[in-house]
Amino acid sequence: MAATPRKNKTGRRILAAGAGLATVGALVAAMPSAGADGDAFAAGHGKGWGRMVDVQLLSFNDLHGNLEPPAGSSGQVTRVKEDGTTEKIDAGGVEYLATHLRQARQGNRYSVTAAAGDLIGASPLLSGLFHDEPTIGALNKLDLDVTSVGNHEFDEGAVELARMQNGGCHPTAGCFVEGKKFKGADFPYLAANVTKEKTGKPLLDPYFIWEKNGVRIGFIGVTLEGTPNVVTAEGVKGLKFGDEVETINKYTKILERKGVKSIVALVHEGGMPASAAYNYNCDGDGDGDGEGVSGAIVDIAKNVSPQVDALVTGHTHQAYVCSIPDPAGKPRLVTSASSFGKLYTDTTLTYDRATKDIVRTAVASANHVVTRDVPKAADVTKLIEDWRTLAAPIANRPQGFIAADINGRGSTAFEKPLGDLIADAQLEGLAPADKGGAQLALMNPGGIRSDLVYAASGSEGNGVVTYGESFTVQPFTNMMNVVDLSGANLISALKQQVSGSNLNSVKILQVSKGLTYTLDMTKTGADRVVDGTIKLNGEPIDPSKTYRVAMNEFLAGGGDGFAALATGTDKLVGASDLDVFNAYLAAHSSATAPLPVPAADRITVVQ
Repeated sequence: MAATPRKNKTGRRILAAGAGLATVGALVAAMPSAGADGDAFAAGHGKGWGRMVDVQLLSFNDLHGNLEPPAGSSGQVTRVKEDGTTEKIDAGGVEYLATHLRQARQGNRYSVTAAAGDLIGASPLLSGLFHDEPTIGALNKLDLDVTSVGNHEFDEGAVELARMQNGGCHPTAGCFVEGKKFKGADFPYLAANVTKEKTGKPLLDPYFIWEKNGVRIGFIGVTLEGTPNVVTAEGVKGLKFGDEVETINKYTKILERKGVKSIVALVHEGGMPASAAYNYNCDGDGDGDGEGVSGAIVDIAKNVSPQVDALVTGHTHQAYVCSIPDPAGKPRLVTSASSFGKLYTDTTLTYDRATKDIVRTAVASANHVVTRDVPKAADVTKLIEDWRTLAAPIANRPQGFIAADINGRGSTAFEKPLGDLIADAQLEGLAPADKGGAQLALMNPGGIRSDLVYAASGSEGNGVVTYGESFTVQPFTNMMNVVDLSGANLISALKQQVSGSNLNSVKILQVSKGLTYTLDMTKTGADRVVDGTIKLNGEPIDPSKTYRVAMNEFLAGGGDGFAALATGTDKLVGASDLDVFNAYLAAHSSATAPLPVPAADRITVVQ
């Protein structure tokens, strides 16, 4: 069940040109000029007519519907300069990404563009308001050839994901543009490890074979096996998510049987590099041992079949180009291009026509910044302006006022100023007896998708928070829940922040005013949450007491590894998290009295 290019794109792909990295001329020069069978090794190398062909692979990941340049720190990348100091660079915006990709393709006879999931979902209002149809349209204009699914592709469920692929108007919202039916994606979404529980069959195509002039490269797409832990239960209902390594290895054998020996895995799972700089040298010591990156992707890369030539990854929103040894001990490229369209990766894969395989030693790759100093792609600009016109009446509506930037996604601290603000809004909105009687509120850090930025994004003026901006911070529209939770389970939930599935990648909940505790990062596992320090309004949490706790429906279902939160009883469903947040902004700020930046002093951290 292999995906094939749509007819209307085949010609465009064949004619597309692009710019790659340096070819491996030195390697070819060291080879014989002709083999015993008369093959000319050097003739036409890099131009597509000889035995050795350079194929340009352009890739990105985790766009999350960021069509417009992301604001504040969400729209910046860090670069290490030659003198060792770092600088921040404004980056991102699909109009600029399109230009960079088109410029990169120039001069390359063979160029393929791929992505590693989360291209939609958790999107700013410009895309999210229209169920991500604008982003799919933009990706079509980017000439994306193939992508894996990510966990956020399941935010609205399998039926909606199928609509993203195949087109059709939204089942309840209808067609957003009068007289125009949504056409769907021109590229295949791959979901090799996602199967239907009832039939065991793949939900979408598991692999895609890109082909041009006899050059064939197979792409296998998977998302993280733990997708059900980071998506609402409704979003993954009826689906099963398999092991990434087992799935990739299975379809690698299938591709080999079809004669495809050059294979790239698109994996929506990632790692954490030792440096946040996009140009950090992951392989500084040159031994290709992968020590420059840690996390789930390392084990995956070390166990995926040696026949796979490269892994394009995502999910962690990090930037890296690393070599990690395959099971045979041979270094293999693993890349990730940050998030929100701020970077793209340019990789040169040298294809041997005789063996039909990639010459692994000749692979070269680097991440490049999507700077905003290039001309905007006019066709993408028009697409954005058309959708912006439709969204304007809602997007530009003022919700509140802030005195300075209130960082959420852009904060590297465990307790984020915007996290405190959101938790306080949830507590206030659900505290009245008829709203649930909440005594405290908990917010998952991954649900905070951006910062509140003081500088005006349009004509609203500095310090004004528009509906579009608050939507960008909380785009899921999760319904708020208030539940009875025992003190013992509340304590267990806080310990699950740093243990269990969160042991190696901690998820620190954002807490409402009055809830305090100490987090000792010098310890390990659950012991990091110091016993006896968890207090509510100065009183220690009593394991035998019952507390009314407000949280979004994702957390209430045990999402992000918080199984203790799913034990709640006597549930009351309230307004959406976005409505609660906007109500708080309106009640507590004005043009003359804007909201100050929260102190973020509820969690005492020992490093």
